[in-house]
Amino acid sequence: MAERKPRQPRSTQPARQRTKPKKEQVANPEVRLSELHEEMFKLRFQFATRQLTNTARIRVVRRDIARVKTLQRQQELLAAGASGR
Repeated sequence: MAERKPRQPRSTQPARQRTKPKKEQVANPEVRLSELHEEMFKLRFQFATRQLTNTARIRVVRRDIARVKTLQRQQELLAAGASGR
């Protein structure tokens, strides 16, 4: 049987905790949303023609679109709540 190497002691430093990304302040969400939709269209086209090298970018853009839409909805709800009082 082969001998095993002795195990290295664990690091005394704490593991890095995941931090949430800072909320992006969008000055004009409609413009940002149209830019993201345009980028998504281009990425899908590149993917279909096998020219896309970074396929993870599709996921990132899709999530950015969701973030912008969420911020828009929150602003709508705040405006409706303020005017409804």
